[in-house]
Amino acid sequence: MASFLDLFKLSFIWSTLLGNGSNLDFWGGNSSGHNVGIFPPTCNRIECPSFDVIHSGNGFEIRKYNSPVWMSTSPIDDISLVEATRTGFLQLFNYIQGKNEYEQQIEMTAPVITEVKPSDGPFCASSFTVSFFVPKANQANTPPAKGLQVQRWGETYVAVRQFGGFVADSDVGKETASLYDSIAGTVWSDAIDKSHAGENTTIYTVAQYNSPFEFENRLNEIWLTFDINEDNI
Repeated sequence: MASFLDLFKLSFIWSTLLGNGSNLDFWGGNSSGHNVGIFPPTCNRIECPSFDVIHSGNGFEIRKYNSPVWMSTSPIDDISLVEATRTGFLQLFNYIQGKNEYEQQIEMTAPVITEVKPSDGPFCASSFTVSFFVPKANQANTPPAKGLQVQRWGETYVAVRQFGGFVADSDVGKETASLYDSIAGTVWSDAIDKSHAGENTTIYTVAQYNSPFEFENRLNEIWLTFDINEDNI
């Protein structure tokens, strides 16, 4: 069980994700707003993976991420994305606080992402992998840690849908379905379908940028990662 000091540190680190006091309402008061094209404000304060927006569509955008590195948990079986993300983040929090083989403290970054492999039924456990973006300063020699794995992405395309509010288990499936609906019939649809064929059909990722202690102007994203031949764009 985490000590009081550890919990205090966790609260402090998460507070670095808080806004600068701005009252800007991204979603016009609607926590499930369907805007796209908002650059995550958190990324103006702490390090985030770099990306290029290569297309903005109706309810979605396509990004190209430039070879980010992630530290990831082993798959977590749970019926709740919220609970699995909390479990995974506590492991990653310990990691960045120095509980790694180098005993090295690492700066907080954003977003924390959770890859979801949904179960076959509503009362069956799904599989969740929670990941922390490794700062560039630590990517060449990323500290290893028991129970965690380094993931080194190449250039990766991501279809993105943004939404506000606190992430809830009841919302993410609907937001993912809406992202698929927005992409249907576009030039990107075939590439995403090919990348999500077979066992990968239903996999999606939830990206969270905000501290749990922030109640306004929250920004979350659904990601569908895929490969594409640039000659066909």
